[in-house]
Amino acid sequence: MSRHHTPQNNATGGQAVLSFNDLQAAFEAQFNDRLFPKNPATLYEAVEYSLSNGGKRIRPILCLMANNLMGPVHLDAFLAANAVELYHNFTLVHDDIMDHAPLRRGQPTVYKKFNTNTAILTGDTLLLYVFEYLNCIQGDYKQAVTATFLEAALAVGEGQQTDLDMEAMPLSAISYTDYLDMITMKTAVLLAASLQIGGMIGGAGEEDQEHLYAFGKNIGTAFQIQDDYLDCFGDQVKFGKQICGDILLNKKTFLLLKTFESATPAQRSHLEELMADNTIYKIAPMVQLYKDCKADQWAIHECQRYQDIALHHLKSISVPEAHKQVLLSLTDMLLNRVH
Repeated sequence: MSRHHTPQNNATGGQAVLSFNDLQAAFEAQFNDRLFPKNPATLYEAVEYSLSNGGKRIRPILCLMANNLMGPVHLDAFLAANAVELYHNFTLVHDDIMDHAPLRRGQPTVYKKFNTNTAILTGDTLLLYVFEYLNCIQGDYKQAVTATFLEAALAVGEGQQTDLDMEAMPLSAISYTDYLDMITMKTAVLLAASLQIGGMIGGAGEEDQEHLYAFGKNIGTAFQIQDDYLDCFGDQVKFGKQICGDILLNKKTFLLLKTFESATPAQRSHLEELMADNTIYKIAPMVQLYKDCKADQWAIHECQRYQDIALHHLKSISVPEAHKQVLLSLTDMLLNRVH
């Protein structure tokens, strides 16, 4: 790798299944030991800022966890995990521009701190480093890993464009299935691919790879339903994002679609009136309408349903049940934030 630090071989030995915290620490240690060029200074300051803005690094650590589920963590898993994390941050930088989001994890977004043009170049640069890491993978699974990653990355872009297209469509023109397909592409597929890639590097067979992918896809869907719920009903300080930002932007969410689907004609009319209002004064009545149509209760139920499907696939993976405990614990941490 010509332009920055190559991670050292932190592969674990034996059959030890490491905890999320252990793998997070190992990932952070090598991920933070990176060397970007000094110039152009503004560009690489923005790149560093985008990567230092916290988060639990869920996707790359899922890659490591899936590898570790099958055996010792290999250096190639760290390279793939780095690629996944850089790609995820690329999407965040560009999504924040498209969504006009002022905050990310409680801090100004890249385009707010720098400017829009620098933010676009920051995302582009992150994406190019993704392919540097993928190119350094050595195992005979390299082609399969790259193909799986590229398929997921393409789906994320398609999902984002579909999301943008849906913004201009009336609620009556969007089916729940269409919205679910969009969320799967935009959010769930990268989680699923991270797990499949980690399992692939760890030596998982095709059937176990499929279960890992399905586990991740359903966890990702549940997580997005929960995220929509928390945008409306969460705590801004606790979750580090602008609460009810989706309402202000008239974003199509699970909550909005379910409310429209369940509403009476009078409630639909009221909903349309509120969506025509571009002020903060629409937030409280919109939240109340969500409650009146029981969209909040539905979201909690759906989140649990997809979690149950995910856990069924996890149970089907052909490794000892004790080895799956770390993924069970992570699932509980990710999907029990609504209470």
